[in-house]
Amino acid sequence: MSTTTITYIGGPTAVLEYAGKRFITDPTFDAPGSYSDPGETTLVKTAGPAIARDAVGHIDAVLLSHHAHKDNLDYEGLELIATGIPTLSTPDAASDLFGGSVVGLDSWEEYQLGDVTVTAVPALHGPPGSERLVGEVTGFVLESDGEPTVYVSGDNASIPLVEQIAGRFPMIEIAVLFAGAARVPGIDANLTLTSPDAARAAIMLGARTVVGVHTEDWEHFSETREQLEAAFADKGLLVATPRGETVTL
Repeated sequence: MSTTTITYIGGPTAVLEYAGKRFITDPTFDAPGSYSDPGETTLVKTAGPAIARDAVGHIDAVLLSHHAHKDNLDYEGLELIATGIPTLSTPDAASDLFGGSVVGLDSWEEYQLGDVTVTAVPALHGPPGSERLVGEVTGFVLESDGEPTVYVSGDNASIPLVEQIAGRFPMIEIAVLFAGAARVPGIDANLTLTSPDAARAAIMLGARTVVGVHTEDWEHFSETREQLEAAFADKGLLVATPRGETVTL
């Protein structure tokens, strides 16, 4: 019988060991620094990864919520994808990224990796109508016989979409939620879940275990890990994930 574990690396990045496979979410391995592309908001990274890219070990697949923002896919993350690791993401990512095996999935489309079925699920990186500014985003649900069902939210800010996902997958046991209430100039709204909304999402999904990521290491995350922990204080769902340590879920 396999064991599901998580190893938090930093920002949105974690290694999920599930049904004998190793997945990594939104790979970011660069050192601290700032990113300023023409026409884009400057993003500032304040801390490096707990584990370097060349020390992370074998990865079977990348779960990439989207590719256009450096806080979800940085230069080191691009190098990881370029090694040819199967990378599941949006159709836009599949058309834009070269040098890797990027598979673009529409919402509710499935991908089989060994005994694991990965389903792309809808996500919205901000308020309705923000897609033209922030691009496509996706989340994922992982299923395998005899294993807990896992939801990985990606950079989703929409509670109504979480409700849709809960309706399709009534047995989600583990939820990996991207929180931090990310905010940037030009969009007067949160681009990822707030801490209270993350707690609402967990209850809506019926999850027994929650992993919180995307709450630190970037200046535009407006809420902290401490705020996420406070939102879950009376629920007994949020697990501690010390940086670089493997935790059994």
